Amino acid sequence: MDSQLKDSFGREITYLRLSVTDRCDLRCTYCMAENMTFLPRKDLLTLEELDSLCSSFIARGIRKIRLTGGEPLVRRDLMGFIERLSRHRESGALDEITLTTNGTQLKRFAGDLKAYGVERINISLDSRDPDTFLKLTRRAVLEDVLRGIEAAQEAGLKIKINTVALKGTNDAEIPELMTWAHGLGMDMTLIEVMPLGDIDEDRVDQYLPLTAVRDELEKRFTLIDTPMKTGGPARYVKVAETGGILGMITPLTNNFCAGCNRVRVTCTGQIYTCLGHGDKLDLREAIRGSNPDLELDKLLNLAMHQKPEKHHFDISERGARPAVTRHMSVTGG
Repeated sequence: MDSQLKDSFGREITYLRLSVTDRCDLRCTYCMAENMTFLPRKDLLTLEELDSLCSSFIARGIRKIRLTGGEPLVRRDLMGFIERLSRHRESGALDEITLTTNGTQLKRFAGDLKAYGVERINISLDSRDPDTFLKLTRRAVLEDVLRGIEAAQEAGLKIKINTVALKGTNDAEIPELMTWAHGLGMDMTLIEVMPLGDIDEDRVDQYLPLTAVRDELEKRFTLIDTPMKTGGPARYVKVAETGGILGMITPLTNNFCAGCNRVRVTCTGQIYTCLGHGDKLDLREAIRGSNPDLELDKLLNLAMHQKPEKHHFDISERGARPAVTRHMSVTGG
């Protein structure tokens, strides 16, 4: 497997988002229901299988791997997996290993992440108000997250805060949260809520278009559009008053698919070429077959052929079924 992954629209795929677990120690209201049924552990790829899979993707031109979940840091022996994966960085075959985390376990693992070649991480944090945090996550662990952020900074990890904008919940807090993040040298990215998976609430009630958020921010701050690119869907502005960078990911108000460079693989080995589509291919069967290299090569080629041009998210009708029935925690955030 030595050819660059490229879809039928000519987009080179250089970015793999790999979920290592569907489990999480929070229950964020826009992500999952309180009483989640998680996958049987026997269905998950072993860390050795995940390592082999990463090697196959790297051989096909993947240059960046982001580990996701669920919450990736609850996966047992993840540090050993990252240490082994770092050999590809040392050889020059891989540019970057990154991680998206809710921060609850960072105090324990920040030093190891840095030691094993992770230079930057994204931390999902939607509120610094204890009551709002509890309402959103259903868990009273805000102090653990804040201590995790401190530990990550002490370890030398570069941090970006990811915040889902939620109408009537954290919208009034966004300016303060941004100012706080920028004051600590952390960039911040705002994300529109996505219609993925059945949850206990109606996403019509949660959805806040980032066009409205920007209008409000511009009443207090000077937002300067920048050409900055990080290989993802965010569009960035510099905030003159804070000196920090603010990103905006807008899957509903501004489709960003034209430059898509990524695929997602679940902890069970299912490859999704688009977050907003249900089509998938089973890589686990190929990995565990008699000729894994050949079968995996065929499936990756097929995945490139099937990758759609764009997603079609919509949050306009109360009570509507989600665009995709699987939860974000299954696909990988």
